[in-house]
Amino acid sequence: MRMRKSPTVVPSALLVLTLFACGGGQQVVAPATPIAVLPAASWTPAPAASSAAVEATKPLPLPGVDEAAIDASVEPCDDFYAYACGGWQKATPIPNDRSSWTRSFSEIDERNEQLLHEILERLAKNEPVAGAAYAGKVEAYWNACMDEAGIEQRGAAALRGPFAIVDKVTDAKGVAEAVRALYRLGFTPLFAFSSGQDFADATQVIGQLEQGGLGLPDRDYYLKADAKSGEIRKAYVEHVKRLLALAGEASADADAIVALETELAKASMTRVDRRDPKKTYHKMTLAGVEALAPSLGWDAFVDGLGVARKAPINVAEPLFFKGVEAALGKTKPETWRSYLKLAIVRELAPMLPKAFVDEDFQFKSKNLTGAKEILPRWKRCVDAVDGALGEALAQPFVKETFGAEGKERTSRMVSAIEKAMERDLASLSWMDAPTRKRAFDKLHKINNKIGFPDAWRNYDALSVSNDYAADALAASRFEMARLLAKIGKPVDRKEWYMTPPTVNAYYDANLNEMVFPAGILQPPFFDNRAPMGSNYGAIGLVMGHELTHGFDDEGRQFDGDGNLKDWWTKKVGAEFDKRAQCLVDQFDGYVAVDDVHVNGKLTLGENIADLGGLKLAHAAFVDARAGKPEEHGKYSPDQEFFLGFAQAWCENAHPERKRALATIDPHSPPKYRVNGPLSDFAPFAEAFQCKPGKAMLRKNRCEIW
Repeated sequence: MRMRKSPTVVPSALLVLTLFACGGGQQVVAPATPIAVLPAASWTPAPAASSAAVEATKPLPLPGVDEAAIDASVEPCDDFYAYACGGWQKATPIPNDRSSWTRSFSEIDERNEQLLHEILERLAKNEPVAGAAYAGKVEAYWNACMDEAGIEQRGAAALRGPFAIVDKVTDAKGVAEAVRALYRLGFTPLFAFSSGQDFADATQVIGQLEQGGLGLPDRDYYLKADAKSGEIRKAYVEHVKRLLALAGEASADADAIVALETELAKASMTRVDRRDPKKTYHKMTLAGVEALAPSLGWDAFVDGLGVARKAPINVAEPLFFKGVEAALGKTKPETWRSYLKLAIVRELAPMLPKAFVDEDFQFKSKNLTGAKEILPRWKRCVDAVDGALGEALAQPFVKETFGAEGKERTSRMVSAIEKAMERDLASLSWMDAPTRKRAFDKLHKINNKIGFPDAWRNYDALSVSNDYAADALAASRFEMARLLAKIGKPVDRKEWYMTPPTVNAYYDANLNEMVFPAGILQPPFFDNRAPMGSNYGAIGLVMGHELTHGFDDEGRQFDGDGNLKDWWTKKVGAEFDKRAQCLVDQFDGYVAVDDVHVNGKLTLGENIADLGGLKLAHAAFVDARAGKPEEHGKYSPDQEFFLGFAQAWCENAHPERKRALATIDPHSPPKYRVNGPLSDFAPFAEAFQCKPGKAMLRKNRCEIW
């Protein structure tokens, strides 16, 4: 339910964690790390049939290279990912309540989630919690979510008010009135409206208007002609029927609803095109928006949300809104009523009785994730509290896990990575002096945020009761009001777009900043007991990855102040594009699952960041060990570095999830995030003595940074 930063300007994150954004079918990017105060002891996950297989209360894994994860029957130069992770993959089943399991992200998230759970339980018992903020609201939201009996007793009552609004729709004008009213209640039907930085003036916040309105994760699910996509569409029609029947709308025409969504999908911009900021920047007045879709009544829309009519708005995908206008003119009112009711149910389903939750889960499980069981209630509620009051819940988490030592160590490593980038820029033969000067300017202006915000978010205006659905809508209204209140004001450069317990990291081109939440700064990404090589290979690569995002195919289009501005000379820009095309071709050749290939253009930015991050982390590691004795055991320092990198990405995933992510995820599958950049990197071949002709030593290697 919660609003997020506009998808067109969403930060480049290390990992996508979720297939759906609530209600709109748009991608949520979420989707590393402190020195955690946890016991140091050995631990090997035991096979099990649920996520209890990785108990957060277990001791941390042994530091450094995980010998048990290695499959020695595989030749490292043939398939390094299988060599580094094969043993772990064979010994680690996917928990029944997960669509995938990763040796780093999943295991750290499990520990973090358990700690958050303990904090919430202590609050619920009125026990003292050090660092607790807005304790009463956090406790109330948690209790409301966990109150399954109360949720069942209230049934679908939360749908009555919104449905009554939709029942008044008799024409296009009525659709517009219903959309406006639903937005004021906290829903986000048909399209996304929020705020974001002005691409042309990164000091200012403007309105952001974007495509949405789809129940499936992406436009391609409606338009692709392959057999599997057809099966998913058929299953989706049946899912729509069942979901609306639960809501008392059994007579709704599901085929007509999906036909309307298909029309919206046809008008939607592709994910590849949406990666180009120039294609998603169309700043205009409200009159310009009105010209695109006059039937939606934009004056009344912004008035109802408290946004000034004079405020400039970026319309990311103008053709989508023209498509909405066309659909308003030719779609029957009864179809619009059913479509809007479906949007309401879809957004509220997680907060409604078990029948709704189960129907939502079953469709996604069979068609998109492959998970066999739904997550336990407490885990879903931890996530819900994190979404609604994340920076309140985070404060006791940070107090228990992240100290001054963790921040200082992380800052030192980031600084070392930035110095490596500085040397790299100075030595690039294909970059001319004017472009190099501007690149240095951008590098030196990057802001780093580590651990947690300097100033915590204020939740005074958020009302919380004992009704989960009402609380979720209240949280959505609160967040919407918070975001929209920014329009017309200077950018707040202290704000974070991830909560501190999040196991992820991001780079934001508009802000020219890197953010490393406390949640990711833990083993196996970072462990102060581990050899230097393992740490630089894991968390060092994460840092290099985020830094390189500032200079990938998207990030390079923004200058050091965060403005969309071409600072490259024509010749150097063309050379960058030529080198980037090498990576597009390389990753297009990889198979994600079955007959589905990796999309080299969709994943280009992340592939550039992985390759650049590898180079920077390794260079910083070489610097860090300079002058120190080269003592090592079974593995050389370089081998430890590459194994530390690869083992952070060990993963098992269901084919349904692999297929879904191949369509929507700008990241390549973990196997290729490891093998791809390593096969382009000469120091890896030297470390493992790979001979020409081996798969891990590409003949035509790609190199950008």
